[in-house]
Amino acid sequence: MLRIVGDKVAIETKTLKAEMTRGWLTSLSAKGGGSFLEPFAVETGSALELVYGDGGIAGFGSDKPATVSHHRVSDHCVEIRFHGWDADGVIRVSECPESGALLVEPSAYSSRPGVRSCRWWLRGIPRELELVAPLYQGIRMPLSDSLIHNTHWPWPNHWEVGLAILQGAGRGFWVHTQDTAYRYKGLQIGKADEANSLGFDTETNGYVDTCLGMGGLTWRINVYEGDWQAPAKIYRDWLWKAYDLAPRAASRPQWVRDLRFTLGWGHDDPAILDALASKVKPSRTLIHFSQWRTNAYDENYPDYTPTAAAKAFFAKGRAMGFHIMPHCNAIDMDPIHPAYHWIRDFEYRDLVSQGRLGWGYDKKILSVPNSNVSLQENRARKVMVKVHPGLSMWRSILCEEMGKGIEGLNLDAVFIDVTLNCFNIHNCLVENTTPAEGMKILIDEVAMLGGGVAVGGEGLNEITAQGLSLAQAHLFRHMIDNEEIERAGGCAVNAFLFDGLCRTVGYASLSGKTEKDRRCSRIHLSLGAIPTVNGVKAEEIRNPNPYIQQLIDMANAD
Repeated sequence: MLRIVGDKVAIETKTLKAEMTRGWLTSLSAKGGGSFLEPFAVETGSALELVYGDGGIAGFGSDKPATVSHHRVSDHCVEIRFHGWDADGVIRVSECPESGALLVEPSAYSSRPGVRSCRWWLRGIPRELELVAPLYQGIRMPLSDSLIHNTHWPWPNHWEVGLAILQGAGRGFWVHTQDTAYRYKGLQIGKADEANSLGFDTETNGYVDTCLGMGGLTWRINVYEGDWQAPAKIYRDWLWKAYDLAPRAASRPQWVRDLRFTLGWGHDDPAILDALASKVKPSRTLIHFSQWRTNAYDENYPDYTPTAAAKAFFAKGRAMGFHIMPHCNAIDMDPIHPAYHWIRDFEYRDLVSQGRLGWGYDKKILSVPNSNVSLQENRARKVMVKVHPGLSMWRSILCEEMGKGIEGLNLDAVFIDVTLNCFNIHNCLVENTTPAEGMKILIDEVAMLGGGVAVGGEGLNEITAQGLSLAQAHLFRHMIDNEEIERAGGCAVNAFLFDGLCRTVGYASLSGKTEKDRRCSRIHLSLGAIPTVNGVKAEEIRNPNPYIQQLIDMANAD
């Protein structure tokens, strides 16, 4: 039941009681008692905002004339209407009769183009509640923590699942959206002058420069008893049903489930195969083989011609029983490659600036050139552009080239880099497909190569997990040698959500030689990854340092 009482909306469902004032959720409690929000001044700020591509904000606060009114739709639905100086909007508030969730659907618009997103703010979150969220595979920390305070997390490359859980002592509440249309969204954690708040963004699917308004996503709020796994299981059950994931999980090869050890970023030295075989079972060991092509690493994609040494390595390793993933790339390509002329109108373009997206390297990471001449002159700087995976021609060319490269190698897995790069871009829709949906299609098409292979990829989110069997996970600020990153790890949200679909392996800094390497390895393990080593030679496997020996012992424990 939803009732309009003066300037408030009083809400009561089968699970919770709540009140909303001027679009703010001002109180939230479980039916059995216990409040989840603290009082705050509803006169300051605006619960509903338009966020522009240039960073500008249009809201309905007290700084400019604004009115808020209510419209009763039914006993179970109320619309809150906003009329302001620079924008107008509606928040539709209703209830889910099955779950008892409070449903909040914000929308806003203006005559000024350039809208990036519509944001709904949730304030007054008690300091004792910790945020459990799928950021870098899972975090659990206070909203005020300097690692996350006043940060923005776009879906799905950083906010990997549209889910945020506020965990207290044996109970909490959570916010999520049930979206199967690949709509872009985002999570804003606090503001510069306010820690205990969350902003939930509904983004335009590209074309910010002409966008006047945004809406269309429903945020679902509910309470729960127990630990964070209770709401996460509800989300998992919905996700698996919505995308029919049980048959996908059943199709994963048994050898992926049996893996116990991974060597990352491998080269073509056959001695390392003998060294590994002396320590771990080859049938339970995965090798990510990065240096296998006749071209230098990250040059001349999508050419996947193997070297003679690589062919010999594949033959020896597969005969011994190892599972070997050659390193390919999902959407990066060399603009000097002849295939560029087929796809150059479908490069990734930045959501706001509309510049090319890609990268180069010259002792540090470089942006991709926006000079057409420079684009053609810098293969030595490993310049690559990103191609929209919604383009059927790109997927056709990529799979043809990958298929030729692995033909006759007797492989049961391949790795495609940068699968996490399926974020919102200016030219978002290609063949009526977003980059997120396009990446999902691309992964499925790669999986058909050679009669069927397990696909590994970089990063893991709720879209890529559906097709990947293996994911090379990143850690929170993993490139920084900082003890602080350890407090961000250890809450295995994604491992819980995607168990049976996709397993993770480690990414970088995993030689066990330094404290940073050992720290990164510990975090990976706490997040459910297969024990992974990289940056080691054959002799360092035969005579491992103490930490790598621990990982070997773990691999042989069962």
